[in-house]
Amino acid sequence: MEKMEFRYAEEKDIPLILQFIKELAEYEKMLDQVVATEALLKEWIFDKKKAEVLFVMEDYCEVGFALFFHNFSTFLGRAGIYLEDLYVKPTYRGKGYGKGILKKLAQIAVERGCGRLEWWCLDWNKPSIDFYLSLGAEPMNDWTVYRITGDTLHKLSE
Repeated sequence: MEKMEFRYAEEKDIPLILQFIKELAEYEKMLDQVVATEALLKEWIFDKKKAEVLFVMEDYCEVGFALFFHNFSTFLGRAGIYLEDLYVKPTYRGKGYGKGILKKLAQIAVERGCGRLEWWCLDWNKPSIDFYLSLGAEPMNDWTVYRITGDTLHKLSE
């Protein structure tokens, strides 16, 4: 492996971002839930600037990505970084790219004065859980994620 390189996504990368999202969804057995389109990604990532995408590169080729955005901790009184997706192509796993992405995100968080870096992981994804634990990440066992979407979201907004 050559020196690990990173670059932020540009608008021209929208098809690649969607490809990575679909590959991740397929791995997570959730491909049927992907409704994102190139137009939606353009609107929300590049026009509205609600998320950022970072690619990890090998020999000038994108081998993984992270999609992240800022959240806020009232207890810390400062923003944090929430990692929505981290994905490394299967043939590049085990080479340090996942760790490299998390290290880069930690650097970004520190540079921006953020108080934390956090993410969710599916309970069945033991390889990822073991990897995160090896980095010193701590599971938030006392918390349950709640979500409102679709028709329920619209009904609540009325």
